[in-house]
Amino acid sequence: MRLCAYPWCVDARTAADLDAALDSAEALLAQRIAGAPAGAAHDAEAQLYRLLAPRVRRYGQRHLRDDHAADDLVQHVMALAIEKLRSGQIDEPRRIVSFVLGSCRMTVVDHRRGEQRRDELLQRHAHELLLVEQPLLAPRLDHLRVAHCLERLPERERAVLIMSFYDEQPADAVGRSLGLSAGNVRVIRHRGIDKLRRCVAAGLRRAA
Repeated sequence: MRLCAYPWCVDARTAADLDAALDSAEALLAQRIAGAPAGAAHDAEAQLYRLLAPRVRRYGQRHLRDDHAADDLVQHVMALAIEKLRSGQIDEPRRIVSFVLGSCRMTVVDHRRGEQRRDELLQRHAHELLLVEQPLLAPRLDHLRVAHCLERLPERERAVLIMSFYDEQPADAVGRSLGLSAGNVRVIRHRGIDKLRRCVAAGLRRAA
């Protein structure tokens, strides 16, 4: 049974767990961060990250079913939590566990909403990315080989490459469309280009 209809609400069993967490180590650390000058409680922030990051990662793995996406969720949610604590935007810092789990849920909802947008972009532009990406790889590439390698990339990496190189969108615009931070977009873009290059190079070696 849910306690309310808002996205950050939790079921009754989780609520009981959160109530028990109000005097936990996480709650005490969050209060230390909120009570210190912004950015001054580095040790408390590091400890809070170590305590909560594994829980966020497990949430991401369970709901997103992708280790890279789970890592991105950890980076986004923990950065958001610490930023809000530093700026005093969390009214009850001792409820940090509730805030973090609610942020996880809302981020996953946004991620799922972006999946339809990703699929549309891939269907519209996947074949056209070949013409744009070609200079980054090598001259006179076999387009069929590139297409095959592009199809082997995870969906999120394909979408980032397409939006970056075909639509010529900056990292922050890509991030808004896909529910990622600009920093995550740059990491994913670099990773996708590297995989594409290695896949194409392997195909060339086999053909030689």
